[in-house]
Amino acid sequence: MAMENMGNRTEFDRQIPSPGKRKRNRYALMCAIFASTTSILLGYEQSMNGGEALIFIQQHFKLSDFKVEIFAGVNNIYTAIGAAVAGRTSDYIGRRYTMVLAGFIFFVGAFLMGFANNYVSLMLGKSIIGLGTGYALVVSPVYITEVSPTSSRGFFTSLTEVFINFGIMLGYLSNFLFSKLPIHLGWSFMVGIGIFLSMFLVVVILMIPESPRWLVMQGQIGKAKWVLDKTSDSIEEAERRLADIKEANGIPSGYSSYEVTPLQVSTRSNQTMKIWKELFLHPTPSIRHILVATIGLHVFQQASMITVIFFFYSSTIVKRLGIKSNNHMLLVIILAGFTKTIFVLVATIMVDRIGRRPLLLTGVAGNMISLIILGFRLTKINHHSQVKFSTYWDIGLCITMILSYVAFFSIGTGPITWVYTSEIFPTKLRAQGVSAGVIVNRVTAGVVTMTFLSISNAITIGGVFYLHAAIAAMSWLFFYLLFPETQGRNLEDMEGLFGYFNPCSFLFSCSP
Repeated sequence: MAMENMGNRTEFDRQIPSPGKRKRNRYALMCAIFASTTSILLGYEQSMNGGEALIFIQQHFKLSDFKVEIFAGVNNIYTAIGAAVAGRTSDYIGRRYTMVLAGFIFFVGAFLMGFANNYVSLMLGKSIIGLGTGYALVVSPVYITEVSPTSSRGFFTSLTEVFINFGIMLGYLSNFLFSKLPIHLGWSFMVGIGIFLSMFLVVVILMIPESPRWLVMQGQIGKAKWVLDKTSDSIEEAERRLADIKEANGIPSGYSSYEVTPLQVSTRSNQTMKIWKELFLHPTPSIRHILVATIGLHVFQQASMITVIFFFYSSTIVKRLGIKSNNHMLLVIILAGFTKTIFVLVATIMVDRIGRRPLLLTGVAGNMISLIILGFRLTKINHHSQVKFSTYWDIGLCITMILSYVAFFSIGTGPITWVYTSEIFPTKLRAQGVSAGVIVNRVTAGVVTMTFLSISNAITIGGVFYLHAAIAAMSWLFFYLLFPETQGRNLEDMEGLFGYFNPCSFLFSCSP
């Protein structure tokens, strides 16, 4: 009878809800928004690498181009290191206090950078900031996924990308406000804003509760029930979520918080080393499928060239179009930022209405077409001996394709990467699984950024865009074959959607 009831509950949870008939849980939304503020740190840090701050730092410390490249790229290395230990940390001290730790680490790094008086102290501060952003990138989407009701999980999790973009725009604003100051003050104020951001982060994170799934893993069933009651769409859903979480952790449904100790739960959930072994050395077919999908998703997100187009080399690409005026170049970059913001918001609204898979496939297809057209037009422009022979049509079309690329990225791999990654892993593997994805993400971003100029010199800038258009085509096929729809599914049921490596059988299993 118990098995029959469990089957009925699972089948109920797998039904796709009708978002238009229910109001969004305000308490859960507040938790998701506050947790998403950690993503501002990454966006702000990225904007510093591609804005006036980097130019001011180079001029103030009289840095060579090589030292500037090291300074800009070191963040990816230390973000990967932070991501590698964030999962283990969040399993030990909780999701909430790990986000607080991320804010504190970022505070220390921003303080050291703001008051740096030589290249060594500057690099030390930059490295510490990278560690903090690595922690934040992993734990924020994990927490949001675990606290969100099923009906709004996609919307809440995609807020990570919204707040990354908010941090970027905040960085551009600080660049604009402080660019008129003397060099030694301008870059210090730009970097110093991060001190106040990290303090704000710590305050808001302390206002939200711990993840209910982590609380259950620690045997704190009573606290978990309280959080689930506050963050679910109904009391019935809260009870179902609690029953599923307890079942996933091997806790009998009748046990209370006084009968289950953290030691017992920790023993059943395995130690950290066993979790890594279960992920990489002895995965089940479903876990192997999830891991391959996660790694591929993060590789293809950064191989799509968003870091190149939107951050580090945006001015280089705009100059290739024949635009020499700094004001005109800034206008193009601002237009790209505005476009990214608008379409990220569109994705957050649509992800729980039409699903993850349609947005992902549509976004990647649009990226591929935009890159092909952009590569064709840039090749035509660069075939002229003088850029002045390029027509307004060529320049206008290239700018349109840049904006088109940013728009399609912002409804596809931009937000969907974080939504998928944070929801498809089983509870006990989620933190480490997201860590693995973020590590791959940052390493790929570093490789793409550091090889763009060399590859463009070897095969022309148009050739680089053709190359990445081909990568986009490969990613579309990868996503089509390996990614099922997860809209409306219960987190504890996700593992059952994966494990189909046979393309033929998988295509039939993708239907909702």
